[in-house]
Amino acid sequence: MATEFAAPKQTRYDVVIIGGAMYGSSVAWWLSDNADFDGSVLVVERNPTYENSSTACTNSCIRQQFSNEINVRVSQFGAEFIKNFKQFMGNDDRVPDVVLQSYGYMYLADTPEFAATLREAQEVQQGLGAGTKFMTADEIAEAYPFYNLDGIVGANHNLVDEGYFDGNTLFDWWKRSAKERGVEYLTNEVTAMAKSADGSRVESVTLATGEIISCGSVVNCAGPRAVLTSRMAGIEVPVEPRKRYTYIFAAEKALDRDLPLTIDPSGVHMRTDGQYYLAGCPPDEDPAVDYDDFIEDHSIWEEKAWPAIANRIPQFEAIKLVNSWAGHYAFNTLDQNAIIGPHTEVENFIFVNGFSGHGFQQSPAMGRGVAEWIAHGEYRTLDLSPFGYDRVAEGRKFLEKAVI
Repeated sequence: MATEFAAPKQTRYDVVIIGGAMYGSSVAWWLSDNADFDGSVLVVERNPTYENSSTACTNSCIRQQFSNEINVRVSQFGAEFIKNFKQFMGNDDRVPDVVLQSYGYMYLADTPEFAATLREAQEVQQGLGAGTKFMTADEIAEAYPFYNLDGIVGANHNLVDEGYFDGNTLFDWWKRSAKERGVEYLTNEVTAMAKSADGSRVESVTLATGEIISCGSVVNCAGPRAVLTSRMAGIEVPVEPRKRYTYIFAAEKALDRDLPLTIDPSGVHMRTDGQYYLAGCPPDEDPAVDYDDFIEDHSIWEEKAWPAIANRIPQFEAIKLVNSWAGHYAFNTLDQNAIIGPHTEVENFIFVNGFSGHGFQQSPAMGRGVAEWIAHGEYRTLDLSPFGYDRVAEGRKFLEKAVI
């Protein structure tokens, strides 16, 4: 990576954020928007092109179809933020409106047991005001006659505030607005941290260019590289890069209506993507990969994705692959859910890690919550404590049944 590193403007900052992509910029912007916070913020980003970052490789979808209440509420705020983005950004005339294309998720169940799990989740979602409905196979066929429903016993579907949005617009404006409000973005890399004598605080970070920066708080927004950052403070976090594949394809015979983001029992998902369609899936063997490994395995398209697509939607037997890429999930190996908030012992080391594919949709609520914690020492809107590091220290899983 031929990137020229720069020197910081100051020797001390109240908050040093490591990683400037979606989450680094979300936390930075929410701090700049918090009337009770007037501290200095430094965002250190090793690659300002963001090439191959999870932010650059995202599929930018949002759903309320989770089984855990706090995950539902986090996404509900995400939908509110997206639909009212310009208002949240102070009605700045330069800021565009962001459209949430609510064609919904379609979670397909191929066993009575999974159908029962979907029904339980639907009750949770409905109780929180989500528009999720459980559909029988006959109801699915009536609404979406293009599916092959052999072996499908039911599904959950929601057409309210669930679908696709342009997440990169949020990212771009968070970054731009934060800079205009005084947040410093620095092209550099944190290579070391120094803690207090009792180990309770990170007192400074060292940059690749040699500068030592004193800090009030350190925020880990390093995405799939989270553990490389936490180890500088002597902390382990169960986050590793897992490869995920995305495919854009054209259909010889386009569908006559939007394709919901369909989660097939095979593990392949697919949805409308403008004039094209998007599909994605994990590999069948899903190990951690090297941080710089973005090489595609083209057999996954030929042997897994395409057969599943054509089986579920026979009209897609004649399709043409237009584009594809491999990106990384910041995969939480403990329970595939976010790790948010301060460390249990190093009190000013703050996690924003391990989203396991939920990152873009959760970024408005999580960025706001972390900014609240930094400014007030507590969460003041949504209580994000269930995502705390204490569960990692105890080996206690956050239970979420609706993980893709």
